[in-house]
Amino acid sequence: MIKQYTFDKLGKANHGWLQSSHHFSFANYYNPARTGFGTLLVVNDDWVASGTGFPTHPHRNMEIISFIRSGSIVHQDSAGNKGITPEGEVQVMSAGTGIAHSEYNLSKDPLTFYQIWIEPNQLNIKPRWESKRFSEKAENGGLALLVSGYPEDKDNALYINQFARIYGGKVDKGSEFEIQIEHQAYVLASDGQFQVSDNQDSIVMNKGDGAEVTKQKTIKFTALTDCEIIVIDAPVD
Repeated sequence: MIKQYTFDKLGKANHGWLQSSHHFSFANYYNPARTGFGTLLVVNDDWVASGTGFPTHPHRNMEIISFIRSGSIVHQDSAGNKGITPEGEVQVMSAGTGIAHSEYNLSKDPLTFYQIWIEPNQLNIKPRWESKRFSEKAENGGLALLVSGYPEDKDNALYINQFARIYGGKVDKGSEFEIQIEHQAYVLASDGQFQVSDNQDSIVMNKGDGAEVTKQKTIKFTALTDCEIIVIDAPVD
């Protein structure tokens, strides 16, 4: 089953320096029908103006993933981690027992990125942060594995404390491929246009859209244009 959420129907916030589209309830946007998708609690599509960002603020017991779509983000936290994550890279932060961090766009260009929060399967772990650059396109076609909480993926993907996987990358027009799903999936149209199908439904997604895929083990994709796709496969609870 596929349920689509078009970009124009998402929650919106405009703070001037920050413009956000919320796939789920977040901050001042509250929709009782959209309080998360299983253990996936937050997906924010953020635009951050040059020279601005998120001042130091705390988190606890959350897996926070940032997928940088354009520009770069400067990270600093109370555990002593510092780093710049540019376009094409992904960063993860396990908040665990508690961590305070800031995220700034110190470049001359706007920053766009997806901010993703997933509930952990272990509480009060030691906080950690890391980032990694991945190939834009998977070697065998389809999407690269970016983030995983499964031990067998530890050499290829950024680690989080949850049995979830996040796939993503750029796809050429005309490409067709499948993604195997363990739990349930949330699909993001980061750029372009593509078709998503299972054995019941088929929809066309455009830039900014999201879609829930449930009760399926395989999702089929067809790129109608050059596009960028993210798939979040996370437990129900």
